[in-house]
Amino acid sequence: MQGEDLVKKVAQLLYDRKARDIVALKVDHLMVLTDYLVLATGANALQTHALMEHVDQGLSALGLSPRRIEGQHAARWIVMDYGTVMVHIFHPEDREFYRLERLWTDGSNRVPLPFEEEGQDQVAR
Repeated sequence: MQGEDLVKKVAQLLYDRKARDIVALKVDHLMVLTDYLVLATGANALQTHALMEHVDQGLSALGLSPRRIEGQHAARWIVMDYGTVMVHIFHPEDREFYRLERLWTDGSNRVPLPFEEEGQDQVAR
């Protein structure tokens, strides 16, 4: 599983655990590090860490392991590197401060997520 399928799986795992402000961006034309970014916010450091664990466990069950996970101890900004997809899970204050989606959005690169298409999305904006 790679690319947009992996993005949608990660976003769904985050959504299932009540992550907020879930955004997925296709950035392969803007950077060389990865093809996609998935951004989400936890309510606090405890939830941020729990979101990271849930994504890790969910993808591990599919045979996918991150190349690296950074920031898990402080749980303010956790980055999970899956090669073609990088997952950023933020504490609310850090999400507001860094505003990664503003840096990497070009107006046409947002990936539609399954829960948005169903009209159920209350957290991803």
